[in-house]
Amino acid sequence: MRQANNKQFFCTFALCIARVMRDKSVRHACTRMFTNEIHDFMAKIILTGDRPTGKLHLGHFVGSLSRRVELQNSGLYDKIFIMIADAQALTDNADNPDKVRENIIEVALDYLSCGIDPTKSTIFVQSYVTELTELAFYYMNLVTVQRLQRNPTVKAEIQMRGFADNNGDEENQQRKGTPVGFFTYPISQASDITAFRATTVPVGEDQEPMIEQTREIVHKFNSVYGETLVEPEIMLPTNAACLRLPGTDGKAKMSKSLGNCIYLSDTAEDVKKKVMSMYTDPDHLKITDPGKVEGNTVFTYLDAFSRPEHFAKYCPDYENLEAMKEHYRRGGLGDVKCKKLLIAVLEEMLEPIRERRKHYEQHIEEVYEILRRGSEEARKAAAETLHDVRNAMRINYFEDKELIARQAAEYRK
Repeated sequence: MRQANNKQFFCTFALCIARVMRDKSVRHACTRMFTNEIHDFMAKIILTGDRPTGKLHLGHFVGSLSRRVELQNSGLYDKIFIMIADAQALTDNADNPDKVRENIIEVALDYLSCGIDPTKSTIFVQSYVTELTELAFYYMNLVTVQRLQRNPTVKAEIQMRGFADNNGDEENQQRKGTPVGFFTYPISQASDITAFRATTVPVGEDQEPMIEQTREIVHKFNSVYGETLVEPEIMLPTNAACLRLPGTDGKAKMSKSLGNCIYLSDTAEDVKKKVMSMYTDPDHLKITDPGKVEGNTVFTYLDAFSRPEHFAKYCPDYENLEAMKEHYRRGGLGDVKCKKLLIAVLEEMLEPIRERRKHYEQHIEEVYEILRRGSEEARKAAAETLHDVRNAMRINYFEDKELIARQAAEYRK
């Protein structure tokens, strides 16, 4: 606690010195001088989250959920904020708010089932932290339309959701085009990250352009108004197979809309059916045929989820995954055996998650209380950042006693 207080004191002290100086160039020089020292003492904070548009699946689990639990229990971070991004989900579901409303509890249940501990991590609902909207409004002045149009993640998401400008008749033009809220998602995400002074953002590789845009916004804000915002670092999955888990049909991305997901809440029978229908090597028609491991969804999943001890337990014919791959490549190993191993591996992981989910499903009121408390705590943290942002931008008119006194004196002359 003393270390955290020292960090807060040092950061506040440095910023106060900078802000009492009326000369902008002197103020910026002062803040730059303290930047490195502040970074060394800065609290380590994580911000991450998901859109509540459905139950979470294995892609979410390997992409960020499992890592969040590890980081939460590592003791290396001062604070972890986990956001249920309902406001962001509404940007492409504005005509179907019930979809978002009903899935907030589903995402919360998945979080708690996977091991997110509300005593160690703050789980909150985005729309209840209204300070995020105000921050995003100010950041919009620091980003051009052209820059947003160049963001590859924005372009890919617009295409995936079927948005297209000038598509449809005049009556449906607004509905067919890209919603402004969706288009400005990178700015909204920047407000989410900076509001909690996040130093680390664990995401999948498809979100790298978003984090880079946040860093640009932070740099621009600090250059114009003085060192105020924290520049985040991205944390990618360490397992290459987890960077983007493909769907069960072999598509590049596991997606609810494509119907190619294995959900964390799926029954054992559902998991078995989905794995047994997985895409493998279309040229591996007979067991004796040599098979391709690359692009084979079953082996991609085994790369992501299997460990050496699984082979001794479920498939003792092979020492490890590499030995199984070699056998598959030269022929003589059928897809069914590989799929049965994957089913066993997934069941070992998913069964405890299902059991925890059953518990929380019987205590829904408790889950909502967790979200309420977390949202209140998140709002307090965001309010502190917004206060600093307004001070840095010098739009704190009613708190600036010097401004009021100076102008009063001028008009009394």
